[in-house]
Amino acid sequence: MDDIINFFSEIGKLKGMPRKGWVIRNIKNPESIAEHTFRVAIMAWILGERKKTNLNIEKLLKMALIHDLCEVYAGDTTPYNSLLPKDKKKQVELTKSWPRFSEEEKKRLMKEKYNREKKGLEKLVKNLPARLKEEIRNLWFDYEKGLSPEGRFFRQTDRIESFMQAVEYWKRYKKPAQRPWWLQAKELIDDPVLIEFIDGIDKSFYKNKKPKN
Repeated sequence: MDDIINFFSEIGKLKGMPRKGWVIRNIKNPESIAEHTFRVAIMAWILGERKKTNLNIEKLLKMALIHDLCEVYAGDTTPYNSLLPKDKKKQVELTKSWPRFSEEEKKRLMKEKYNREKKGLEKLVKNLPARLKEEIRNLWFDYEKGLSPEGRFFRQTDRIESFMQAVEYWKRYKKPAQRPWWLQAKELIDDPVLIEFIDGIDKSFYKNKKPKN
C-alpha cells in the first residue's frame, strides 16, 4: 500500500503543473496538466460513444487518465521546445505560426520526446504491482503509437481538447493566435466525429467568422 500511496502522491503534482504551451503564450493562470486530463477524459468518453464503430470505452477512459502521467518527471513538451528563444515576447511571437521541420528533424525530435517520457513513466510506475504497472505501460504505449482504434481516436481527442482550450482562451483574452490551431486540426484530425466537433466549435465560438490571427 505504501507504494500505491506514493504513486498517488506523485501524480498529484500534475494538479500544480501548468501546461507549457499556455505558459509560453503568456496566458494568465493557465490550466494545469491535471485539468487538461479531466476534460479530455470526459470528451473521450462522450465523443467515443458517438462513433459508429464500437470503441472500448473503459480502455479509452483509462488511456485518457494515464496519457500524461509521465510528465510528472518528463515535464510538458510542446512542438516549439527546440525553437524557443529566451525572450518571452519572442516566444509569444513564435507561437503565432505552426512550426515546420524536415522529416529527419521531426523523427529525431519525436524519438527524443518518446524516450524522455518513457523514462519518466518507468520511474513513476516502477514500484507498482506488476499487473497494474504492465497495464499502464501498455495503455501509454498504445496511445503513443496509435496501435488500436482507441489509441488512434484518443490521440486525436487529446489534440481536440487543446484546440478547444485555445479557442476558449482566445474568447477570454483575445489570445493565443488561432491560425496555428486550425492548421494543426486540418492536418492532424481525420476522425469524422471529431471533424463534426470542430465544425461545432466554429459555429459556436466564432459564428463562422474566425479571427485573422
